[in-house]
Order: sequence, then C-alpha cells, then structure tokens
Amino acid sequence: MNSFKLNSQNLSRIADPIATPLYNRSEITAGIVHVGVGGFHRAHQAFYTDQLLHKESNNNWGICGVGLLEFDQKIINTLKEQDGLYTLIVKELNGTLDKIVVGSIVEYLFAPENPMAVIEKMAHPTIKVITLTITEGGYNYKEATDEFDFDNPLIQHDLQNPNSPKTIFGYLTQALKLRSERNTNGCTIQSCDNIQGNGDFAKRMLLSYVERAEPGLLEWIRYNVSFPNSMVDRITPVTDPLDISKLRASDGIEDQWPVVCEPFNQWVIEDDFIAGRPPWEQVGAQFVKDVAPYEKMKLSLLNAGHSVLGILGALLGYTTIDEALSNPSINTFLRNFMDMEVTPILGEIEGVNLKNYKHSLMQRFGNLYMKDQIDRICSESSAKIPVFLLPTINSQLKGKGTIEHAAFVIAAWAIYNVGFDENGKEINRKDGMKNLLHQKAILAVDNPAIFLEIDAVFGNLKESEIFVENYIAAYKNISQHGIEKCVIAINNKGL
Repeated sequence: MNSFKLNSQNLSRIADPIATPLYNRSEITAGIVHVGVGGFHRAHQAFYTDQLLHKESNNNWGICGVGLLEFDQKIINTLKEQDGLYTLIVKELNGTLDKIVVGSIVEYLFAPENPMAVIEKMAHPTIKVITLTITEGGYNYKEATDEFDFDNPLIQHDLQNPNSPKTIFGYLTQALKLRSERNTNGCTIQSCDNIQGNGDFAKRMLLSYVERAEPGLLEWIRYNVSFPNSMVDRITPVTDPLDISKLRASDGIEDQWPVVCEPFNQWVIEDDFIAGRPPWEQVGAQFVKDVAPYEKMKLSLLNAGHSVLGILGALLGYTTIDEALSNPSINTFLRNFMDMEVTPILGEIEGVNLKNYKHSLMQRFGNLYMKDQIDRICSESSAKIPVFLLPTINSQLKGKGTIEHAAFVIAAWAIYNVGFDENGKEINRKDGMKNLLHQKAILAVDNPAIFLEIDAVFGNLKESEIFVENYIAAYKNISQHGIEKCVIAINNKGL
C-alpha cells in the first residue's frame, strides 16, 4: 500500500472508517495550555477536546501543547512536523482496532528552546485553563516532611533565574505574575495527574514556591486562580514500533508517534473554573462538587492494582500486565487485595457499583491486545507507591484492618530493587530514586527493615510495629520460597 505522511495537507487522503477532524482547524484558537504532551494526555484530555471541537461554538478551546523537559523535544518535533495531528488507536477487548485522527492540539512550544514564549503563552488573555500531566514526581514533594522540596537543584535554579525556569513552578509563577501586572483575568490550573486531591495538592505546592519566589503574588493567586480536583482514567501503554509499522501497512498513514489506548475512558472534574471552562460534559466528562471519592477509588484500585501486577510480575519475569494477570495465583491475590484491603476503606460512592467496577478493572488489566509494558507500570514507583498504596495501608492500620497483601507488595518491591528477577535476569528499573532504592535494597538483604528507612517514600511507616512485622515476614518468605509459592500460600492462608 502506498503511504503518506500525516499532516493537514494529507488529511483528505485518509480513508473511512478512520475518523478525522471535521472542524476547520485554522479557525480554532487555543484556550488551553497543556504541559506534558505525552501519550496519556493525547489519549485522554486531547481526545475529549477533539470531540468537543466537533460541537458548535467551541472554537476557542483548542490546545497549546508544551514540552517542559529536554526529553520532550521528540514529541514537540513530531507535532510540528504533523501539524499537531496524530492517530489514536483504540484496542478493543476483541482485538479490533478503532482509529481516530485527533486535531485538538493546534499549537506546540518547546520550553527549553524559548522559556519566555511559554511564559507569555500562559499569561495570554485567551488562555483560560492550564492543564498538567507532569507525573506524580513532578510536584516536587517530600513525603517525609510533607513539604515542598526546596533542596531540588532545579528549584534553586528557578529561584535564581526566574525568566528561564526549568520547572512547572517557575513557569506558572512568572506567567501568573505577568497576568497580575497586566491586569489580565485569572485562570484555572487543572492537574490531571494520579494524585488524590490533585488540584488541592498542585495549589499547595505552587503557593509554597510562590511564597519564596514572589511573595507579593500570593494574594492575587488566591483570588484569581482556581485549582479544581479531577480524576482521570484511561490505560495508555507506550507506543510500540510495531503499532507504527502496522498503521502504515494497513492504512497507509505515516504517523511518527500514534497513541495506543484501551476503549475505556473516564474524567470526573470538580466544577471550579474561575475564568470559564470547556463544556467537556457534552462529550462524556462528569462535573461534580466533590471528586475525592472517585479519585480514592481509582487510585486505590486501578493504579494500586497496576502496581501489584507490575511488581509481582516483574519478579516472575513477565513483561506485560496481561501476562501477570493470566497467572491464576496473581489474579486471585489481586482480587483479594482489592476486596479485603481496599474496598473496606472506600465506603459508598454515588453512582458506582464497586463490584462491577472491580470486575471491569480485571477485564481491562487482562486486555490481551494492549500489551501494557510492566516496565512502564513500575517506572517511578518511588513516586507512585506513596500515592497508590500507602493511603490504603495507613487507613487499614488506623482501623486495625488487614495489611497482609499490601505489606507483601512492599516487600516484593524491596527485592525488585535489588535489580534481578527470579530467573536471574536484570530488571530494567526506571526511577528518579533508582540509586538510593538499590543501595537500601542491597542492605535489606540482611536486614529487611532498612528498606523502610527511605523516608521520602515511606514517611513514618517504619514506626508501625504491625506493618514492619508483616513486611519482614513477607520479605523472608519471598526470599526463601519465591513470589508464586508465597502468593499461593497467602491465597490459601499459610505456608
């Protein structure tokens, strides 16, 4: 099949049934700046916005995508070459592919190349909403002190070089300062990251930075900027080169970076937008007064469930999440973890049947066609575990409930950070704290409790005698018997 490059000029060459933008992209203006134009954003917020632009009277809600970090150069270059267009490949449970060309990203900026251009864009009056997918680790938070980390060298750089920042906090501060000085309307900063109370958290971290960087700006922000909480959900694996070649072979589309995702998508948003907002409810988003119960459910079940499968699966030598779930013992372990340790802390959630939700999660985890890489799920676990697992552990400890499964997963993660699976193969670990985790993991071979002394991850968890006792027992059992025998024992209650 003859192929062609994906760009505006070639849109008309794309054949049915692939959907393409039916709106005139030249008439769309950016009302949203999005920082972190990775796969998840393009499968989720940009997808919702693309669907919205097909409705009438929404031409002012296009997206300006911003690459904040040096490694974002590739995605920004790709967007530039493809006029912001990309293919979204939805992998259905039956193996069929639903393909959509998304056109909602109408501008793109690479921050390291021109920091002031990004600051000016964020400060522009047409920008009403600034959305973020900067990962859990991007908020510069120290678990041990429950405070903003001013020791971070990048934060020190931003304090000393306000007009050429390197972190999101430096950019937001200078943009908001310009809005204040120019008497421009305020705006909404909306976190779309997997953090419970993500809007409240983003606000607290930003105000901590502003208090030191531009203290005179604090009051203006409090009155002119809103930070709605939100819950986002759509499993989005890393794009495989095979996805790119298959798209070219089957449809003739040369897309340098398509996005692969599952069919499920969900977006629950606190309706707190100070300068107007896109009517995303027209395309399936849900606006509510309180997002917290939905966030807690998703983080504690889906995201924690992913971590359980990823950590245990990695030690067993699996490479994808569906492989891990296909192990009957791991499957039962995960179900029991969700039923026995997570469900009791969630309570009633309006409009949600937890039994059905958990069943849908198992189907999604087991999607044979997604091939979600365990490497991706386990990456940056030092930032994920405090968000996904520790709240469940702490709640269960407070209520004198069971923490056996969660303690087992933490013990498995300590062994994971030694760096080898149970077949002796080196694990590809990706984590900003990789070296410290490895150092502590090596020491933990002789004294497992040492691993819990990583305060930035575990806070004061090491002070819980019940947790430490369960963790050490799990560590010793895994070391002696291996993951699978231990999981079977837990499932059957006893070695």
